[in-house]
Amino acid sequence: MRSVIRILVVMSIILIAGIYFNQEREENEVLHNSATSNPPKIDMNVEKELEGADKPVPKAEKPTSGSGSYIGKEAVLLRKAMGEPSRKDPSAYGYEWWVYKNGNQYVQFGVENNKVVTAYAAGDTDVSPFKIEQPVRDIFQTHDLGMEVVVTNETGTYRFELSEEDFNMRPIVILGDIYAQLYIDKFSGTLSSVRFLTKDYLIKQRPYEMVYRGELPADPQIPESLWGQIEEGSEKQILDLTNIIRDKHGLNQVAWEPATASVAKKHSKEMYEKQYFAHESPSAGDLGDRLKTADVIYQLAGENIAANYTDGPAAVEGWLNSKDHRSALLEKDFTLLGVGVYRQYYTQNFIAR
Repeated sequence: MRSVIRILVVMSIILIAGIYFNQEREENEVLHNSATSNPPKIDMNVEKELEGADKPVPKAEKPTSGSGSYIGKEAVLLRKAMGEPSRKDPSAYGYEWWVYKNGNQYVQFGVENNKVVTAYAAGDTDVSPFKIEQPVRDIFQTHDLGMEVVVTNETGTYRFELSEEDFNMRPIVILGDIYAQLYIDKFSGTLSSVRFLTKDYLIKQRPYEMVYRGELPADPQIPESLWGQIEEGSEKQILDLTNIIRDKHGLNQVAWEPATASVAKKHSKEMYEKQYFAHESPSAGDLGDRLKTADVIYQLAGENIAANYTDGPAAVEGWLNSKDHRSALLEKDFTLLGVGVYRQYYTQNFIAR
């Protein structure tokens, strides 16, 4: 009898939340928190049967309207229906983000080889069969959500195993031949945003613990020359989504502040290069020190940091579900924002003058 070796791929989500506040008033107040999502770890010595892999989970139909309906379609159909995107941002996964913004409607479509392979939608956007701000209890009552999802393609069989935290904060739903990852705002108990993916991109991104039989897709090989554009795109996406969230809560939008963004960028780059994760830089000090060195004038400042999230939108959703991060995102006095992304390290610096 032939034995089959299984490899266990683990992705754990750890919210240690990272916020730093600095006030240039009578005294400085400092709060800390940070968010990090650990990358997959592969154990080559684990054997685990894919029991029930040939028993399909009941599926809902693929959406016929909304952002999810474009998955698998030609990009020309997207352009015909939506027009030209506001901008195009490269990604670290091979596809190009086509970003559409219209008021509080926001959606990013991932286009590769002239086909839509993923989409991330927030704000007042059609995410059928779901609705943004839909109570999570309604979603759990009307859709089949499980702790395990089995995916098969020509390269193998892959079983994703959701932790309790995954299930409650970012469950996944099968919709015909595509998948919807739901980002839940645990503080309001409502749907915050939705990511639609093809099965191949679900396997490539591996957002949950995964057991598989077959081949593991190779990590994308990103040319060094492209990383700057990817990071710049992530920075813009984080700004956009921060304002979507603030608008939802009746707050003023924050404007881009270049000098503050430079401070944030340097911090993300140093964390990556020196392999640490903290608000206190061993060479440049805390946020107050770094802003002072850059001659940034402020009355109130705050910092969120994150590491190892799939992309900018995933980092923002992580911050939203951490009490201290959320307080920075929703601080009414902030008016300016600088974001710095380096590889998968994210720094968000807010200021008020």
